[in-house]
Amino acid sequence: MTTGNEPSAGQMTNYSFQALGFTAEEQRDWVGLDLGPALHTSTHPHTHLLILDDNRLLLPHWAKVVLSDVRAGRYIHGVGVHWYLDTLVPAELSLGTTHHLYPEYYLFGTEACAGWSPTDRGVRLGSWERAEQYAHSIIQDLNHYVVGWTDWNLALDQGGGPNWVKNFVDSPIIVDHSRDIFYKQPTFYSMAHFRYCPTFYSMAHFRYCP
Repeated sequence: MTTGNEPSAGQMTNYSFQALGFTAEEQRDWVGLDLGPALHTSTHPHTHLLILDDNRLLLPHWAKVVLSDVRAGRYIHGVGVHWYLDTLVPAELSLGTTHHLYPEYYLFGTEACAGWSPTDRGVRLGSWERAEQYAHSIIQDLNHYVVGWTDWNLALDQGGGPNWVKNFVDSPIIVDHSRDIFYKQPTFYSMAHFRYCPTFYSMAHFRYCP
């Protein structure tokens, strides 16, 4: 369970859909004083709690504020990250630094999708470029201590919906409900390659010698 989707969005005026805003300090206090104790005394005390659930450019600052607090830190298991602004900050500076500062907390990719950018919007059937983007993101994350990667959408229609705020994006599976068929996109097969990475696997490093 995460502490809430993209707390930075809630800080924006007239954001296009529902968002609950937090600063890192507010999230720290909420987890330490309210959410954490409530989960601990509930019938599901072993629920894993992930903070942030937002773009990685907020790291390591967000983690420093929340995880350095003794009250909050004891209720937290990991840090959730989104992929949307990955090009703005190197993985080593955000993910790598966070891991080295707080190795006892895992990093988890909680949201990604293609077709979200204003310059490359919506469904693109058969796009191998987007499949490569998925593979690049997953490999980069795995190389920087991220233990999971999540696509935002299970399936969408050919228009990238339905979506009540017209946030039409792409999906690994596109459904043509008028013909009762669906299409497995290249992004579907790109993700499928990574199921062959077994638990606790190790990567062999090599170099080219002419």
